Amino acid sequence: MSNLKKTDPEIAGIISDEEKRQQRNIELIASENFVSEAVMEAAGSCLTNKYAEGYPGKRYYGGCEVVDRAESLARERAEQLFGAEHANVQPHSGSQANQAVYYAFVPQKTGTILAMDLSHGGHLSHGSPVNISGKYFNVVHYGVSEEDERIDFNQVESLAQEHNPDLIVAGASAYPREIDFARFREIADENDAYFMVDMAHIAGLIAVGLHPDPVPYADFVTTTTHKTLRGTRGGMILCKEEHARDIDRAIFPGLQGGPLMHIIAAKAVTLKEALADSFQSYQEQILKNARVMAEALQEHDFRLVAGGTDTHLILVDLNSKGVTGKDLEEALDRVGITVNKNTIPFEERSPFVTSGIRIGTPAVTTRGMQEEEMKEIAGYINEVVNNIERDEYLENIKEKVYDLSGRFV
Repeated sequence: MSNLKKTDPEIAGIISDEEKRQQRNIELIASENFVSEAVMEAAGSCLTNKYAEGYPGKRYYGGCEVVDRAESLARERAEQLFGAEHANVQPHSGSQANQAVYYAFVPQKTGTILAMDLSHGGHLSHGSPVNISGKYFNVVHYGVSEEDERIDFNQVESLAQEHNPDLIVAGASAYPREIDFARFREIADENDAYFMVDMAHIAGLIAVGLHPDPVPYADFVTTTTHKTLRGTRGGMILCKEEHARDIDRAIFPGLQGGPLMHIIAAKAVTLKEALADSFQSYQEQILKNARVMAEALQEHDFRLVAGGTDTHLILVDLNSKGVTGKDLEEALDRVGITVNKNTIPFEERSPFVTSGIRIGTPAVTTRGMQEEEMKEIAGYINEVVNNIERDEYLENIKEKVYDLSGRFV
């Protein structure tokens, strides 16, 4: 960063500090990962200089013949990886990918969306009243059953019949079990609704066949390109060919202007990495690590929402431990373990406090950690809970955490 250090030493210092934090801490936020050097090189390339409103071969600016090749590669690789008929790789984020589908296929103000409740594991962009999706559309929410904390399909079916939604949305940000896309498709067909899947969290698992595939069932599939896909921050939309024109027009000129060509190039690299044989074993290890972490936490008497995990993430109910999600997040951060507080189904606390934490294994798996390290980390989490107000004891745990992370630089 020699040029940056000369031009803006403050920002250079902040980047350096963040690099040290990422190397030092154990990253357990389920939506985060570490990209390859190749992805970072593409994201930091001269393609950031190019404006390219429109799509390959149909741009509103001259000089796009080179960047057209990058976007075409990204689209082709996305279609190949997921077996999709059409891919749009321009969304700046997963949330904007979701908004594009709503914008194109749900009438504003009068249209109805049926999606998973945020407090039961859904996402902000699935119609939360504080999000634009909840302000511009009539959104009805389904959740999980109290008995097993899995998606309540009886409720989904009943709400669909009652509200006649234009669009049914499946997908979540804090749901640890597999999702039955075929059942959602049946309900959508019975109610003449479009069906969208937000696979942002589980895209990597889906890419290698370790989670049921939504592409054969959904009209639209949205995703981020980070998380389990282990790429640059950004979004994508996959859809049937019959919907391609409407989806493309919803992104541009509907919601966005010039696409970020350096990020699209980084998405292309991400997708090429995901097509490699090694990506299969990486995703398998993510699942192994999550399951071992879940079992180890249960051995320490933590209650897991839905009884465990089928994916990369674990949702932990802290009520029996006498600590809030906010307090545990802060305490874990003090010892170098990064998680996020999270609401749990049938939550009684504020979303700023919460009764749970969310844990994910993609980032630690990228660093090379395996089952034994998951057991060790679970032990540290248990020690923090049991000694949350003992500063000297927490300092001792931090030394152990830093020693562990130092073995996986």
